[in-house]
Amino acid sequence: MQRYHPWVFSGAIAHKPEDMIEGETVRIVSADGVFLGVGHFQIGSIAVRIMSFVDEPIDALFYERRLVNAYKMRLSLNLVRPDNTIFRLVHGEGDYLPGLIIDIYGDTAVIQAHSVGIHQDLDLVTNALRQLLPVDVVKHLFYKSEGTLPYKAGLFPENSYLLGGEDVDEIAVENGLRFRIDWLKGQKTGFFVDQRENRALLEYYARGRHVLNMFCYTGGFSVYALRGGAASVVSVDSSAKAVSMTDQNVSLNFGEDPRHSSSSEDAFKFLKQLPEGEKNLVILDPPAFAKHRGAINNALQGYKKLNLHALEKIAVGGLLFTFSCSQVISAEQFRLAVFSAAAISGRKVRILHQLTQPADHPINIYHPEGEYLKGLVLQVE
Repeated sequence: MQRYHPWVFSGAIAHKPEDMIEGETVRIVSADGVFLGVGHFQIGSIAVRIMSFVDEPIDALFYERRLVNAYKMRLSLNLVRPDNTIFRLVHGEGDYLPGLIIDIYGDTAVIQAHSVGIHQDLDLVTNALRQLLPVDVVKHLFYKSEGTLPYKAGLFPENSYLLGGEDVDEIAVENGLRFRIDWLKGQKTGFFVDQRENRALLEYYARGRHVLNMFCYTGGFSVYALRGGAASVVSVDSSAKAVSMTDQNVSLNFGEDPRHSSSSEDAFKFLKQLPEGEKNLVILDPPAFAKHRGAINNALQGYKKLNLHALEKIAVGGLLFTFSCSQVISAEQFRLAVFSAAAISGRKVRILHQLTQPADHPINIYHPEGEYLKGLVLQVE
């Protein structure tokens, strides 16, 4: 039975031409000569990322069709609105374009290549994007792949504008809230688009609460909490630049709001020094603790320790929004780490919500690895 997984691992390949070049488009056939797929060859454990299970050229028309389908889905999700100009247009395997990420921020599309094949097809991708989104809609295409391309490929592209002039508007809108996007030096493509629906849920619960937003990055959760009527919000990140971005985004939406304060400090140290019962809504959204399978055990210990600190300090009746964005950590492993923290704390803890990534980060059912964002909302007695 064909499993339609979009990756071919190196151990499954019996024969390949000696002169194959990384990024080259190749056809995959079974041992008895049956066509299986066409995709991009790369050096490493994932030897081929399958672009199509149909024997077709990976050309301009191919990318145009895939991008049109991706855009139509975002339209059907009601994500393309005047009060929402931030969304993910292409989510790699979830949109049948392995190795390609495209995020839309107002009039700018930020493109990331996670494979050499996509990097080499960049002109095809950008031309298809121009056909899909006219210049009066998306004025700038920004390529940001220096941190995502395979290191061994020896490709170190510089960030560059591919379309448009220098009058770039760095402000975009998510659910009516304004955010400054740093796609040049910010993490990922400049903003954590994948937390949009979880931020909206936090806003629902924020009224009258004293909120602590750990690993605040650009302050998305903080801004939603303030609009939700939080009594106070403290934003914490080890990066002074991230804290500055949070302060800017709060100011963009609420001016100098006395309810908000921020601190550049290590999360574990901050939680350890936090007075017990001071906060009754805490957000833990750390960077990936494990980026490869060899780091899983240490990552799980990190999640347990972090959540234990929060559970020990949160007020009675408080809510804890806790997340893992590590792809190699399963939902079951993450939940077990949080369970262990709850057991050690000795407090009564209930799960109110089990969270994941939004619909513009779709998960290909044949590619379970695409389910990377896990979250829990806990009520603590």
